[in-house]
Amino acid sequence: MVFEEKMIMNGEPDEVNDPLESLRQKCEEAEHCVHTRGRLEECETRVGSRSSTEEDCTEELFDFLHARDHCVAHKLFHSVK
Repeated sequence: MVFEEKMIMNGEPDEVNDPLESLRQKCEEAEHCVHTRGRLEECETRVGSRSSTEEDCTEELFDFLHARDHCVAHKLFHSVK
């Protein structure tokens, strides 16, 4: 009930900051993530420029997600200790 009253008085927040999303964005700026994201973007550009291809950039996507999530896990669990 108190929460609803505060929402009525203050209104809905315009933007809710998700700490996990903030950490992911910070990790995406790390050197290894920048490198793997670059490879993913190069692949997407290459695949997008072709009318027909079997290439789908799965490996590049997984490499980027792995690098980012490794960084997130390291930072998250380091701060939990």
